[in-house]
Amino acid sequence: QVQLVESGGGLVQAGDSLRLSCAASGRTFSTYGMGWFRQAPGKEREFVAAISRNGINTFYADSVKGRSTISRDSAKNTAYLQMNNLKPDDTAVYYCAVRVGVSWIGERDYAYWGQGTQVTVSS
Repeated sequence: QVQLVESGGGLVQAGDSLRLSCAASGRTFSTYGMGWFRQAPGKEREFVAAISRNGINTFYADSVKGRSTISRDSAKNTAYLQMNNLKPDDTAVYYCAVRVGVSWIGERDYAYWGQGTQVTVSS
């Protein structure tokens, strides 16, 4: 039902910031939790952050905790991932997805993946 389109990635230098956006189509955006995952070359997709359907609860991977903020704007049907102090290890394709399961960090509990947006951080 829901289609997601990520944007906001780009080529930046270490220490820079980016705000990734995940625009959702459909009528029930506010009923889903949302998550951000990333996949670096040669690595499996890993959890980055998640937010509950009401936006009250958020969850972060240790690798981004303290410098990233996930948020959502239900009126705009959009979820965001603000990333500050970017590091070369943040280089990856970032995907957003709809939470359809129970866990917050498990890839298997998400569906309707977007096409991804590339984040490249140079040192």
